[in-house]
Amino acid sequence: MRKVAAILGGGVIGGGWAARFLLNGWDVRVFDPDPQAERKIGEVLANARRALPGLGNVALPPEGKMTLHPTVAEAVSGVEWVQESVPERLDIKHKVFRQIEAAGYTGTVGSSTSGFKPSELNKGAAKPGQFTVCHPFNPVYLLPVVEVVAVPEGAANVERAKEVLSGLGMYPLHLKKEIDAHVADRLLEAVWREALWLVKDGIASTEEIDNAMRYGFGLRWAQMGLFETYRIAGGEAGMKHFMAQFGPCLTWPWTKLMDVPEFTDELVDLIAGQSDAQSGHLSIRELERIRDGNLVGFIRLLAQNQWGAGALQNEHDVLREADMGLVRSVSELGEISSPVLTVKRVVPLDWLDYNGHMTEARYLDAFTAAADRLMLIVGCTPEYIANGGSFFTAETHIRHLDEAKAGDPIEVHTRVLSAEGKKMHIWHELRRGDTLLATAEQMLIHVSLKTRAASVPAAHIAENLGRLAAAHAALPAPEGKGRSVGAPR
Repeated sequence: MRKVAAILGGGVIGGGWAARFLLNGWDVRVFDPDPQAERKIGEVLANARRALPGLGNVALPPEGKMTLHPTVAEAVSGVEWVQESVPERLDIKHKVFRQIEAAGYTGTVGSSTSGFKPSELNKGAAKPGQFTVCHPFNPVYLLPVVEVVAVPEGAANVERAKEVLSGLGMYPLHLKKEIDAHVADRLLEAVWREALWLVKDGIASTEEIDNAMRYGFGLRWAQMGLFETYRIAGGEAGMKHFMAQFGPCLTWPWTKLMDVPEFTDELVDLIAGQSDAQSGHLSIRELERIRDGNLVGFIRLLAQNQWGAGALQNEHDVLREADMGLVRSVSELGEISSPVLTVKRVVPLDWLDYNGHMTEARYLDAFTAAADRLMLIVGCTPEYIANGGSFFTAETHIRHLDEAKAGDPIEVHTRVLSAEGKKMHIWHELRRGDTLLATAEQMLIHVSLKTRAASVPAAHIAENLGRLAAAHAALPAPEGKGRSVGAPR
C-alpha cells in the first residue's frame, strides 16, 4: 500500500511539497480552491521530475498519484501526513486547522509557515501540539532542510515529523525553542536588511551585492555554514582565536543592525565549545582540504551551467587558451601536418575515484572535450549548432594505458583519420608529458538538428576537415587503430 499525504495549498511551496512526496512514492491529495492549481502544481512537478531523480545515485520509487479535492475534509480523509501551505495569514491557517479537526484527522499537521510560532498555530486547537512548524525552503523538492518547531505538548509530533521528512530525503532541523521566523529566515532577514541599507546609501547595486555573495562567502556557506567557516578563519588556534580577534567588531559600526549580544568570556566559551564539538575531530588543514575540494566541485558545476562563479571561471579559461596553445579555428593552427592540441589542463579533484586516480569515466570526459574542440576548430561553432547542424558521436573506443592523479598536467592531441561525406573519423592521444595515458578512436556523424537525420556538413566544415585529413594522412598509422576489445596489446 502506498503512503498518502494531503497537501493543503498548491502554490510555490505547496507544489514543491507535492512534488517531493510524489517523487518519493507517496500518493498526494491536494486541496486548493484556485482553479489554476492543477496547472501550477503540474508545472512545478515537471521541473521536479527533471531535477530530483538526478540528485542521487539510486533510482527513486515509482511516482505516486496526485488527485485534487474540493474540500479540506475530503483531502485529509485517510491520509498519513498533512502539510499545510496556505497563505501566510494566521486567520486563514486557523480556519483550515478547524476544518482538519472537524474532519476527524488526529495525526500530525506540518505547517510551512515561515514566521508564525507553534504556540500561535495551536491557539484554540482541540488537541494541543497537533500543529507543528515544518518550514521548508524553495525549491522544496531539492533543498533538504526543514525547520521543525513544536509546543511542549507536540513532542510526539516532532518524532513523527523527523520520520516522515527523513524518509523524503530531507533534514529535519529541530529547534528546541520557538521564536518568530525560526532560525534561517532570521539570518536571511538580517542580511536582507543590511543589503537594503547598502543599496539605499549608494554603497553598492543589487547586482554587486549578489556578486559579493555568489563569488565569495555564499560558496563557503553552502558547504560549511557560518561557524565552521569562521573556525577555519581562526587558523590553528581555532574558534577562540577568531572570537578574540573579531569579537570587538561587534561594537563597531560595520552594520546598521547594532543590537548585538554582549561580548563576554561566557559567550566565547559557549561558541568555542560548540565549535569544538562540531568540528574538533578534524584539524584546520583537514577542514581546509575539505572546503577546497567542495569549492572546486561547486564552481566546476556552476561552470557547466554557465552561471555565477562558474561563468566567471569560463571567461578566465577563454582568456588563457591562446597562451596554452589552444586555438579556435583552422586559420589559427598555422602548421596543420601535426596532430592538433585539443586539451591542455590538469586533472581536477572531482575526477578521482576511490583508488585516488583518474576514474575511467573521466578519460571519456577528456576525449569528449577534445572532440568538441576539434569541432570548434573546423567551424562547428555554437552559432552553427544553433542554426541546426552538429556532429553526433556514433562510436568510441578507449584504451586505458596508464594512471593519472590529481594535479597531473595532461594534454590531448587529435588527428583526423578520414573525413568523407557525413563522417568524421578521429584519433586522440592523452598524455602526461611523454607518458601515453590513453587513446580513443571515434566515429562522428554530421546530423541536421531539424530532422535528426544524418546530413552533409556545411561546405566550410567539409573543407576544413578535408584539409586536416589530407595533412594527417602522411603521419604513421596510430598504434591501436581499429583495435577490438581484448585484442593483444
